[in-house]
Amino acid sequence: MAGEIPVPLPAELRYSATDPYAVCLSVGAPSALSVDWVFARSLLAQGLHGPAGSGDVVVYPRRRHHPDALRILLRTRTGKAVLEVASAPVVAFLHRTDALVPPGTEHHHIDLDSIVEQLTAGSE
Repeated sequence: MAGEIPVPLPAELRYSATDPYAVCLSVGAPSALSVDWVFARSLLAQGLHGPAGSGDVVVYPRRRHHPDALRILLRTRTGKAVLEVASAPVVAFLHRTDALVPPGTEHHHIDLDSIVEQLTAGSE
């Protein structure tokens, strides 16, 4: 945000075909526990081209001073953080996820029987 001093913070994007619609952004200092944010892969992809999201996670390109950067706004009830990352690694990450599960085919990778079993476990 304007007037605030940037702080370098390690972050990692992860993706699994077992949760094909989502990506996980893990943020944290090496000496502390990381915090995971799980949100739609499509939100990350859309945010490369324009503002995307309206809830806890908003992704948008930073065009004015850093056209090769992407901002990720993370919000909670108690505060917010803005992460700025280079766009190129995010684009490369999304290409790798697309190779695993092409967009539009996510539903083929969901085990509905397992999900129903988990949701109904112990309900008898």
